[in-house]
Amino acid sequence: MTIHAIHHVQLPLGRVAQQAVRDFYNGLLGLLELPHPQRQALRFLAGDQRIDLVPDDSAHPTSPVSHLALEVVGLPGLRNRLLDAGYTLDESRPLPGHLRFYVQDPAGNGLEFLEPDDSQSQTV
Repeated sequence: MTIHAIHHVQLPLGRVAQQAVRDFYNGLLGLLELPHPQRQALRFLAGDQRIDLVPDDSAHPTSPVSHLALEVVGLPGLRNRLLDAGYTLDESRPLPGHLRFYVQDPAGNGLEFLEPDDSQSQTV
């Protein structure tokens, strides 16, 4: 057996308005929304993987340790779009060799965005 990819990640949707989540993942992040077999759930394509957001009334805000990390191209532009949209970014945890920040989506899920930065030291 060999594991070669992550097929999808499933995050709780909670009691947030679906349009706010659509605006975040589709509008701000630019991810394509795909039909989901459960009408109340949302599905977005991130590269070859999917991000599914499924209703869960028992969902609690995640701790900073629990998050989904997405490697992107054009992180400064995404940073500006999120700030312009009023999102609060956590840029207090640098990672050598990368540009990076954290943000919560409208459902309270923790997301990390990072982009390799060759101008920084690659020390681990």
